[in-house]
Amino acid sequence: MSYKIRVNGTEHTVDAEGDTPLLWVLRDILGMTGTKFGCGIAQCGACTVQLNGAPTRSCMLPLQSVGEMEITTIEGIGTTELGQRVQNAWLSHDVPQCGYCQGGQILAASALLRQTPHPTDAQVDAAMAGNLCRCGTYLRIRAAIKDVSDQLKHAG
Repeated sequence: MSYKIRVNGTEHTVDAEGDTPLLWVLRDILGMTGTKFGCGIAQCGACTVQLNGAPTRSCMLPLQSVGEMEITTIEGIGTTELGQRVQNAWLSHDVPQCGYCQGGQILAASALLRQTPHPTDAQVDAAMAGNLCRCGTYLRIRAAIKDVSDQLKHAG
């Protein structure tokens, strides 16, 4: 079956079964390999993308459920000012170690900061819960998010 989806501002027509997880459509059909397969049961966050700005696990989301929603992947988040700020903060705080989870982490963090520009530590922890980092850079992740939050305060 053929589906039209909008990814990072570009419309794509994909031929796939409706129950194909969005993760595999992105990786195998569209060649966007920044979104990673982690656990396959929506528990680790490596497959996180944004649907209409909300962080969503793509490994369990059937293609047929996407409809008209805008999909943002790690390949597209840097085209926004906020996404660039988050990516730059990630680098300045040396967050990436192995890097496997970072796409999902960045998409979750940018969604949080778009909704709550000045989050408390508890809000950061809640928003990032379920995005696992095997390298244990959670304190750096929180510092990077707080850095972007401070930038947003000063930007007005």
